[in-house]
Amino acid sequence: MSDVILFAVEEGLARLTLNRPSRLNAFNAELAHAWRDATAAATSRSDVGAILVDATGPAFCAGGDVVDMATTMGSGAEITALAEVINSGIRALTESSVPVVAAAHGTTAGGGLGILLSSDYAVVGSRSRLGSLYANIGLTPDLSVSAQLSRAVGQRRALQLVLQDRLLTASEALEWGLVAEVVAAEDAAAEADAVRSRAEEVARFWLAGAAEAYGQAKRLVRSQPERSFAEQLSEEARSIGASLETDEAQRRIAAFAAASAGKAG
Repeated sequence: MSDVILFAVEEGLARLTLNRPSRLNAFNAELAHAWRDATAAATSRSDVGAILVDATGPAFCAGGDVVDMATTMGSGAEITALAEVINSGIRALTESSVPVVAAAHGTTAGGGLGILLSSDYAVVGSRSRLGSLYANIGLTPDLSVSAQLSRAVGQRRALQLVLQDRLLTASEALEWGLVAEVVAAEDAAAEADAVRSRAEEVARFWLAGAAEAYGQAKRLVRSQPERSFAEQLSEEARSIGASLETDEAQRRIAAFAAASAGKAG
């Protein structure tokens, strides 16, 4: 696997690190294919119970590498094909039953916003800025931004972001519901480390708990748009019945019942 993405699995946690710091982790063809391969590996392994997506350098992801597009790609068809490669990785994360946390320090823009939205829980730094910015260079949203942004923040706010050259502050992103947590530190480098550390804490929390149940809860919420209300209720009923029969649920329910009996006594 290419070193433009660093991939490792340790104690149930798969870490995918975007590693083109000199280009603010913007996607070129090499990173696109590495992303597809890394996400496929992370979501297909039976020993992975949580996924963490982070990045090296001063930013999380600046979207597509515009300079690379201008110098190496001669047609819109090439851009479309490359976007589809990245999309396969986005689908791998969002369609899996493995919860994903993003550690998005620094700037997240353009398609990078789609990568962040592919996580189920996003941690950013107080210095972070997040936005669309596609129209600044005459392009339209891709990499799931139009598909996921309005679900995350509502249609009106999504339109505000894609129709302006606005970068949200970290506190605005938190208020809008685009991210889950904001952490701060004394300087940018320390803040990036703090963001990664907190994101790993979130992932370890999932792994220390009923990891399979967290994954199925993520699946239920993520896949809900595919079903009607009645179908979703049926899927919830089926899922909780299936989870009840797992060893993890049996153990935790027995412990809860014993603790409750002890308190009653």
